[in-house]
Amino acid sequence: QVQLVESGGGLVQAGGSLRLSCAASGRTFSNYGMGWFRQAPGKEREFVATISRGGTSTIYGDSVKGRFTISRDNAKNTVYLQMNSLNAEDTAVYYCAARTGLKSVYAAEYAYWGEGTQVTVSS
Repeated sequence: QVQLVESGGGLVQAGGSLRLSCAASGRTFSNYGMGWFRQAPGKEREFVATISRGGTSTIYGDSVKGRFTISRDNAKNTVYLQMNSLNAEDTAVYYCAARTGLKSVYAAEYAYWGEGTQVTVSS
């Protein structure tokens, strides 16, 4: 069992930046591929980014590529999402997720989820 707690969300102006954090507890963090997903009101959950267990391999969703960066610190049991050049379309609840083994772009493959953190971008 892995417990995930996101933080760092908030209100930011368009063009600004935020860094989300996801702290994990319960099991060996380095055993888990990690992902970030988001869900805007009235929309389906959307893949944002994923990172491998060692942090050397990443994949990004097309809508965030070049603006967002996922990283992890296994010594701190934490995964991050640096978000730059934010726009109104980035407004959503952002969720951290963990799965045993490889990273994945598919939400259905993640067994563990945080409660989410709200990001609101004002235009």
